[in-house]
Amino acid sequence: MPTRNSVHDSVLDLIADTPIVRARRLDAGPCELYFKLESQNPGGSIKDRIGLSMIEAAERRGDLRPGATLVEGTAGNTGIGLALVAQQKGYKLVLVVPDKMSREKIFNLKAMGAEVVLTRSDVAKGHPEYYQDLAERIARETPGAYFVNQFGNPDNPAAHEHGTAPEILRQMGEAGGLDAVVFGCGSSGTMTGLSRHFAEHAPEVELILADPVGSILAEYINEGTLSDKSASWMVEGIGEDFLPSISDFSRVRKAYAISDRESFLAARELLRSEGILGGSSTGTLLAAALKYCREQTEPKKVLVFVCDTGNKYLSKLYNDYWMLDNGFLEREQYGDLRDLILRPYSQRDTVVLAPGDLLMTAYQRMKLYEISQLPVMENEKIVGILDESDVLLHVYGDEARFRDPVSTAMVSKLDIMDVKSPVEALLPVFDRGQVAIVVDGDRFLGLITRIDLLNWLRRRVQ
Repeated sequence: MPTRNSVHDSVLDLIADTPIVRARRLDAGPCELYFKLESQNPGGSIKDRIGLSMIEAAERRGDLRPGATLVEGTAGNTGIGLALVAQQKGYKLVLVVPDKMSREKIFNLKAMGAEVVLTRSDVAKGHPEYYQDLAERIARETPGAYFVNQFGNPDNPAAHEHGTAPEILRQMGEAGGLDAVVFGCGSSGTMTGLSRHFAEHAPEVELILADPVGSILAEYINEGTLSDKSASWMVEGIGEDFLPSISDFSRVRKAYAISDRESFLAARELLRSEGILGGSSTGTLLAAALKYCREQTEPKKVLVFVCDTGNKYLSKLYNDYWMLDNGFLEREQYGDLRDLILRPYSQRDTVVLAPGDLLMTAYQRMKLYEISQLPVMENEKIVGILDESDVLLHVYGDEARFRDPVSTAMVSKLDIMDVKSPVEALLPVFDRGQVAIVVDGDRFLGLITRIDLLNWLRRRVQ
């Protein structure tokens, strides 16, 4: 196998042979924890392996003609792996993805030329909008299309049986051996491929499943019960509401059900402690691995997959505001309207303008931070508020007015709310189409919008 510092003829040559790093700062009890950096594949995830395997196997069988259309349902990374290979080999690609997928993945897929079809993430297998069923229907109705079908394609686990598994044993042999592997299960290709290879070449290695809370797999492993009821979860790429036809769970002896909150916080801790930027499923695997390691009484060498890069989740789990919105980060509670302010001014989280700033500056800040209204501050005092409709009405018909100062378009007659006002007092403000400007005496605290109130109500349900 060529080494990483070789010169290659194609980006596809960089798939596999990913490095392993030993944890230095995480508390793994008596165990040594190792990370298999599948994030170092050219498409950024372990799914590059099966993207290449499934397409090249189809080529060898003669299932693909030049310029053929590939169709697949995916939670994201398999789609990126397929898009990478399809792009290099000249195939068209249609991907059906659930609507919980991160924006970064969707941008990545479209940038590589894939056609992306968004569908619902709140329906189960058998529903016409379920992403796998919809992909199969699109393939069936598209002349000459090839349905990749990662969940039923034996070329998926074959990539790991003949590639990933022997690679791990070779690498960990240099570290003194391997006692356990912690993995997640989506299509089940990784688990099934590792299980088959280890059964013959390393039967002593334990296989440990990390599963999102809401998936049916942890209960199936730990209790032998196959539930027909699943719940939703926010971690992407792992967890299932059915058993894929290619799955082989026979050698998996233990599973850990990990909540979204545990997953996201574990991924963030991995970056802080070890400098490894992993995705949401990596957090699930790490949280499970740490539980497993801390339960052990004897030293063991434990391998965890860094399934994909965290670059695909910067707008989600690495975004403090998203984490706060979803109740995954805690903030001091006051029992008043401060609890609803997402960007407190006292913490310099509020994006503001000055009266003399140009409207072009205001527009750029609205676009950059994806917010539609900005407070106008002068000497630590709020003197106005500017929203996108104010800008639009001011510049429409004369675009040169983008160079006018904010003071010419802002609303200076402000509807101020005291911080001790009841939450119900927000409703008339929103009914007038305004945002709530919250103060404590003369001190500006921040803004509350409709979505801030909705997020606060949703967190109370949680």
